[in-house]
Amino acid sequence: MTYLELFRGNRDFRHLFIANWVSNLGDWFSVIALFILAGEQSDGSPLAIAAVIIFRMLGMAIVEPFTGLLADRFSRKKLMILSNFISLSILLIFVYFDLLNSLIMIYIMAFAIMLSRAIYDPARYAYLPNITTREELLTANAVASLGWSAALGFGASLGGFSIASYGVETSLMIDASTFIMSILILTSLPEGGPYQNEINNKQDRRVLAGILEGWNIILTRPEIFRIILAKGMWSVGGGAQIFLLILIGSEAGFGTVATGIGVLYMARGWGSGIGPAVARWVFPKRSKWPSILPFMVMTSGLFYILVGLVQWNNLIIILIFISHATSGANWVFSTTIIQERSSDEWRGRAAGADFMLMSLTSGLSALLAALMLEYKIFDLRETIILTASMQLIAGLMWMKLALPEEKKWIRGNAASIES
Repeated sequence: MTYLELFRGNRDFRHLFIANWVSNLGDWFSVIALFILAGEQSDGSPLAIAAVIIFRMLGMAIVEPFTGLLADRFSRKKLMILSNFISLSILLIFVYFDLLNSLIMIYIMAFAIMLSRAIYDPARYAYLPNITTREELLTANAVASLGWSAALGFGASLGGFSIASYGVETSLMIDASTFIMSILILTSLPEGGPYQNEINNKQDRRVLAGILEGWNIILTRPEIFRIILAKGMWSVGGGAQIFLLILIGSEAGFGTVATGIGVLYMARGWGSGIGPAVARWVFPKRSKWPSILPFMVMTSGLFYILVGLVQWNNLIIILIFISHATSGANWVFSTTIIQERSSDEWRGRAAGADFMLMSLTSGLSALLAALMLEYKIFDLRETIILTASMQLIAGLMWMKLALPEEKKWIRGNAASIES
């Protein structure tokens, strides 16, 4: 199925895509603003800048088990609307009362916005398979990734230029307007699950019991847990790389600091979108996807090693683009596999486990890199190479320890995988 066929034939997906794209576009205006503000408040401290990412990841990780359960208990459409409304309220409060005047308040906003985002992501993740057919699902995930990437590319670059030209407050108000537009579009969607015959069962409605039940299902289903680990492999170095791009953009000479960060985040965004589209065409057989996941992560790490070695000019834009193209393909293939192998009854909790692992690993990766730079254990180039090497090691470990079992499972389920 082509992208155009999906857009023409599936109204619900089209509206979800537009709502998601609009809110993601604005989100990057505020993210770049927080990076810039943290740098200004700390005289460019690597640890202070990285803390924006760490608090963002922490905000997601600590509530993902609970928000994953919400996506299995309540209307996923209403959860997505609620998330956007909370994010809008947080932004307006910080702008109206002029609260972003210290590092502490910058971190509180980063943390609070991601708390609300943690409601949205598992709901959207679990919602998508219920408005698409099995034949549409991979294309839908690829299009969603392309949309996220285009939002990152446009949002980061426009956000950087907007901050340089008009200031932080303007960028934050643009972000607020995108949440309003997203809410209006989401209201046109169907409920989209969850569909459960026993949703009113008293025991199922107990929060802790529901969370533990979901984790027990995931941990006792190796075909799910293996792919969650494969998806999280990138984060062992990727969380640091998200942060290191800020420092590279500050030093690479692409204009102002905001512009430099915007250019490199644009390369990251477009790579993450185009990579899955190419991989979908090169690897059409579902049974082959798990085998290529570790190679995608290792290729991503390899190109960041090159970033650490070459002179910083326009060449690094290409290297960053290719690196995130391969990591984006890993993301889309692994997401699709998890969605297909998960029951609607606990798909939200699978999403929560997925996002929690990724958020925790990314946050720890960024913290480790920031500490190495803050205390001058390694310089910037050495840190880039080290974090990328961690991705190579993670990919090799998954190939050695998980891939043989994955191949056995695929041979035993070959008919259902390709049907």
